[in-house]
Amino acid sequence: MTLQRLFSPKSIAIIGGGAWCEAVADQAQRLGFDGAIHPVHPKGKPLGNLPAFTSLQDLPEPPDACFIGVNRHATLDVVAELSAMGAGGAICFASGFSEADHEDAAGSDLQAQLVAAAGRMPVLGPNCYGMINYLESAILWPDQHGGAQVDSGVAIVMQSSNMAINITMQQRGLPIAAVVCAGNQAQTGMAEIGAHFLEDPRITALGLHIEGFNDIRAYEALSRKAAELGKPIVALKVGKSDQAKAATISHTASVAGGDAGATALLRRLNIARVDSLPTFLETLKLLHFAGPLPSGEIASISCSGGEASLAADTAHGTPVSFPPLTDSQSRNLRDALGPMVALANPLDYHTYIWRNTEAMASAWAAMMEPHLALTLLVVDFPRADKCSDADWDCAIDAAGLAKTRSGGVVAMVTTLPENLSETIAARLVAKGVIPMLGLRETIEAVAAASGFGALSEQPVLLPPASGPAEVTSEAAAKTALHAHGLRIPKSAQATSPVQAAQMAGEIGFPVVLKGVGIAHKSEAGAVALNLQQSEAVEAAAAAMPCAQFLVEEMITGTVAELLVGVVKDPAHGFVLTLGAGGVLTELLEDSVSLLVPSTRAEIAAALATLKISKLLNGFRNAPAAHLPAILDAIEAVQNYVLANADGLEEVEINPLICTPTDAIAADALLRRQAGARATNTSQTHTNEKALT
Repeated sequence: MTLQRLFSPKSIAIIGGGAWCEAVADQAQRLGFDGAIHPVHPKGKPLGNLPAFTSLQDLPEPPDACFIGVNRHATLDVVAELSAMGAGGAICFASGFSEADHEDAAGSDLQAQLVAAAGRMPVLGPNCYGMINYLESAILWPDQHGGAQVDSGVAIVMQSSNMAINITMQQRGLPIAAVVCAGNQAQTGMAEIGAHFLEDPRITALGLHIEGFNDIRAYEALSRKAAELGKPIVALKVGKSDQAKAATISHTASVAGGDAGATALLRRLNIARVDSLPTFLETLKLLHFAGPLPSGEIASISCSGGEASLAADTAHGTPVSFPPLTDSQSRNLRDALGPMVALANPLDYHTYIWRNTEAMASAWAAMMEPHLALTLLVVDFPRADKCSDADWDCAIDAAGLAKTRSGGVVAMVTTLPENLSETIAARLVAKGVIPMLGLRETIEAVAAASGFGALSEQPVLLPPASGPAEVTSEAAAKTALHAHGLRIPKSAQATSPVQAAQMAGEIGFPVVLKGVGIAHKSEAGAVALNLQQSEAVEAAAAAMPCAQFLVEEMITGTVAELLVGVVKDPAHGFVLTLGAGGVLTELLEDSVSLLVPSTRAEIAAALATLKISKLLNGFRNAPAAHLPAILDAIEAVQNYVLANADGLEEVEINPLICTPTDAIAADALLRRQAGARATNTSQTHTNEKALT
């Protein structure tokens, strides 16, 4: 199936009547589409000045792209007829398909019929506005839009048609080459659409608005395509609500619930994620003009100490940093600014050189050294309806001169998004300077644009369907995980306080006593630590709200405690979560999520992002944990998941006790579907059968 004819048509057909179809014809003429436009209506009603055909069979040739503006039932027949005649593709405008299942149970059935009727003909939607290709002046769009023809730019694929309309109205100096709505993605998904546009050499970057992932394998293919072509992808992914978290019995599911799977998947796919629509557009703009940034090290130049402080504070806690001035920067800045200015990054260069274009250019160029990924020139422009901006021409000219002299990547950024007009943005672009709107949005865009890494070669382990689940006992869970390489303490089970005391003596003191069959044992008073005598074990057992007990050796020399867990996320795969363990799990809220399988290097890099990594590395001269043993333990959990994906719902090790020489699972939980068989055969994460 090819999308070329649909998105770069030589002829279009508009099937139906009324205001929506009239708008499609009007917008095609307004944008300057130079191909044939064929309205089709059974009564021959024209669309504006365009005469209509009474049937598809009367058309002079099969149309390349079609807008179907009839009701959902009639849409099925039209799609079937278009497919049979060899049309290039269709946009299904009608709603009332799978998106309406909560109101109409027939919706999904109609959507399945639509896909069957389309066959190999590409179909966008249903419940879809359409597409605009500004590179080709090709448009099937039943409403206004704010774009214009461009020679190159970014492609944006949306699930929300209304948001797509809004994006076309942006006045940020972002060249948009194409906007496509995917609707319900019944047949053609966002990933396939994105891959098509990435092939066009005029497309510089791809933006995706994602409500949910419909086909992970298609997104993996899209990511590989982007990597091959060297083109970045940015996603605005919605769905962070806590409502996505289900009630669970483990810490892992709570920490990894909601949006963690989506974050891990996008990281795996090397797709930058942003959290707001303005940042989405600013990131695409930065990538269009500069491409992915090599780092988050930047400089900021402004004529206000307040703006310099604001820039530094805005970047605080992000991957963006302002490195100290080098000797050559300090020397050249001093030559340009004299002794009255305190030199720093961010820099307040004061206002006494304002209007002196040459002096401004010299000072700004002095800051722009090759080790910086980007230099920000903080300048807000006056509103044109009430003020004159003539005094700001010096800033535009100086920025262009500094860019030419330094050869660096330069952006002019406003502290307030509204303080830079589309006209001024065009003037800056002509001088090689990137216009950026809003300091916070710009910092977030820099963080996203500098966050691209190498694309993982590991395919996501897709989860099978879920069923009723049951929790395996802690002892059984540890035994199963131990078979895949996890280190566990010496232990024994007891059915009475007396027997527990006897087992403790055989294991050797000190010991840990746990109640069996109790979730969240610490909260229930079902854990006793560092018991040194048989009498203490017996007394502790008698006080617990249970009749069975697990006695284990007490692991000493603890450097830190980790949580290691995996939950099955139906939308994103098996999510591997690493975090602060034990009592610190809720206290620190310190965790990071990956997808299974992840490589040893990826796991090590993820651990380094945790707050608790300072303890793992040896905090304030304390011993460091043994990282190879920790990685072995995490890989053992992952190996178990790969070997037992069918029927597995959840794994948790909390805590994994990390010592200077070892990493041992002090507690373990397995939740599997009732009746599912587990295997004790060790299997590594490189097993291709397990990955597919």
